[in-house]
Amino acid sequence: MIKIGNISLGEFPLLLAPMEDVSDPPFRAVCKQYGADLMFTEFISSEGLIRDAMKSKKKLDVFDYERPIGIQIFGGDEEAMAQATEIVAAVNPDLVDINFGCPVKKVVCKGAGAAVLKDISLMVRLTEAVVKSTHLPVTVKTRLGWDDNNKNILEVAERLQDVGIKALSIHGRTRSQLYKGEADWTLIADVKNNSRIQIPIFGNGDIDSPQKTLEYKNKFGVDGVMIGRAAIGYPWIFNEIKHFVKTGELLQPPTIAERVEVCRIHLQKSVEWKGEIVGLFEMRRHYSQYFKNIENFKEFRSKLVTQNSFVEVLETLNEIQHHYTFANEVSLN
Repeated sequence: MIKIGNISLGEFPLLLAPMEDVSDPPFRAVCKQYGADLMFTEFISSEGLIRDAMKSKKKLDVFDYERPIGIQIFGGDEEAMAQATEIVAAVNPDLVDINFGCPVKKVVCKGAGAAVLKDISLMVRLTEAVVKSTHLPVTVKTRLGWDDNNKNILEVAERLQDVGIKALSIHGRTRSQLYKGEADWTLIADVKNNSRIQIPIFGNGDIDSPQKTLEYKNKFGVDGVMIGRAAIGYPWIFNEIKHFVKTGELLQPPTIAERVEVCRIHLQKSVEWKGEIVGLFEMRRHYSQYFKNIENFKEFRSKLVTQNSFVEVLETLNEIQHHYTFANEVSLN
């Protein structure tokens, strides 16, 4: 049984990665429905929380059906991180996660995210400031290091454990790689197999199928995996992985009707949480993934990403379901 503090996550938990502009409550709701064991908010700026910035405060919205849920923060200043942690704790999530992995330039330029990998002592001080500011379990998500010449994750893991983190998620790339090339899990395995490490170690990077998950579980010995891009428009991946790990059998992929239904739920929650204008606009990035690899879909996609009314989009989704169900019935006969 894998535990983070007192939070039990099962034998081999599947974590939904915190993704900017993706891992919002509507998306998390469908991922939870289809098997995610632990989820995180989009990362939140510590400075933004202290300034009471509306966008940052909005990201603090968590709901009981999501539990266990972690709120992820980032920043490069100890005092700001400590204050942000107190604000986060007041919302009562199950844990606080620190982002030391985001490679995006606008974050790195502020000395936050993956930039902290260049200064392990600062990383330790920032982490300690967060740990001392809350009774909640504190976890960290990071990368192997800044670049190929500075893969310092082994030292990072030991030192962060020493100041009190309860779990570590490691993306198998350096900051300089961004999301290019293949994730290297060998160093993640080295961290997991280090006799000094007593906390759960979760692997992240390139997990996109049940088969690869089981292969990596067996090969690298991690306590669980964190899934990011492969879950966008495809929340079924969590249940598919669980079923395959347990039985060795692949579940049938979702039907068109199932894709439409989950997309509809996601859309509805998006509009409820953000309002119709923003909710519709921000759903547009998800449609291609929900209906990936479906033949002759271009016309329907064009409709979905240009319509400005909730009712119109619902009608298009119904049209998609009818069209492909009918086409399938014709081809079967």
